[in-house]
Amino acid sequence: MEEKIKKELEEFKKFKEKYKFNQKEIVEIDEEKYCDGIALKNEEGKTIGESEKWINVGYKHKGPYAKVLSNLFPYKITFRGKELKSIESFFQGIKFKDKEMQNYLLEYSGLDSNRIKVATNYDWKETGILYWQGEEIDRFSTKYEDIIDELYICAIQNPLYRGVLTNCQKDIIHSIGEPEKEKTVFTRYEFEKQLNCLKDFLK
Repeated sequence: MEEKIKKELEEFKKFKEKYKFNQKEIVEIDEEKYCDGIALKNEEGKTIGESEKWINVGYKHKGPYAKVLSNLFPYKITFRGKELKSIESFFQGIKFKDKEMQNYLLEYSGLDSNRIKVATNYDWKETGILYWQGEEIDRFSTKYEDIIDELYICAIQNPLYRGVLTNCQKDIIHSIGEPEKEKTVFTRYEFEKQLNCLKDFLK
């Protein structure tokens, strides 16, 4: 690990240990969802990406921050010697047990990396085990949390991604995220905490 990344990772971990994250609640009233009293969809039924109180991250959401803060956005990242085309490349890649197939997937970014998961018949949900370059990682372990922290510290070495997080002045939410660890490699809570923590760390 490069000395710069190692140092920033250590600083981030210390910051995160003391970080107080209060997840914003999403409530449903009359079949409409709200966050902080603001509807998540406009009159046309399209998801709002930005309000005066929050950024609702989603690659297809309206609003510039909503799109570029998505893991699907094509930022180039170097992680443990591998060139990733997006953060999503990692999250889809770790679902591949076979190292060679994982390396092929890392060549894809965004929605493409998400869709190509049908190329493997390994189902991590059955075992709770994910893989990075052939190494087993328990989804529910601190080892998994550590590799995610390292991933995002590598991500903010990209000056564009770093700049977006630094300039973001509102709380970050992700209304479409899954809530349960058993069903996803990154829950709504994990995603929101990570990005809000990174945003405040960079400030």
